[in-house]
Amino acid sequence: MLFADVVARLRAAGCVFAEDEARLLLAAEGDLAGLVAARVAGEPLEHLLGWAEFAGLRVFVSPGVFVPRRRTEFLAARAAELAEDVLVDLCCGCGAIGAAVRAAAPGVAVIAADFDADAVACARRNLAECPVYQGDLYDALPESLRGKVDVVVANVPYVPSAEIATMPPEARDHEPLTALDGGPDGLAFQRRLAVGAVDWLRPGGHLLVETSVRQAPESLAIFTAAGFTARVEHHADLDATIVVGTVRPATVLENTGGSPGQ
Repeated sequence: MLFADVVARLRAAGCVFAEDEARLLLAAEGDLAGLVAARVAGEPLEHLLGWAEFAGLRVFVSPGVFVPRRRTEFLAARAAELAEDVLVDLCCGCGAIGAAVRAAAPGVAVIAADFDADAVACARRNLAECPVYQGDLYDALPESLRGKVDVVVANVPYVPSAEIATMPPEARDHEPLTALDGGPDGLAFQRRLAVGAVDWLRPGGHLLVETSVRQAPESLAIFTAAGFTARVEHHADLDATIVVGTVRPATVLENTGGSPGQ
């Protein structure tokens, strides 16, 4: 199968970057005709290649695992800037954020966790020197981390349940629903994430999450109610919106039962 033939089939299937995808498929291992047919049928390119590009890295991604989005590079970069000693990547998926932090800040200890077994298997390949746990948010973490984490970063699901059906088929049909569905308003996981974070963060620690422009005001309110001084940041080129929260000292005192004089 010639390059021009692959491009023509991909373009007819609606692939916007048909030429780039054709080059990658031609360079991939395996049956080219089968790979092209699968892509035309709507399977994510990254699942067919076995990897995704993220923050200048190639991260392993297996079929059925959430594919890291380029916009999430903004979240990873901010997390790397704020981390000093220990960073926890929750809902880590294939471990792309943790891998990007390791590359940008090699002195930071990265710990990752995800509920999905396939995602955990991918993350353990991408974070070979880091502990990766399986479990539901903070339940996955060892107690020894409590109160010692600099940064908790999480790209939790934030698509409202009713909007899943409008997502592109390659996401809707080939990525786990648990990695997409954020509940009725898309913010169910953000609420759980924010409420639980203070117990694990050190004083002055940070919580970071990706959100949408439309949801950002409510995301900000969730962080504030949970005891964070928070701000919304937007990266125009990546069309990425995140919330960055810092634990307020009073919140730590409330959780430990202390007082300013102690």
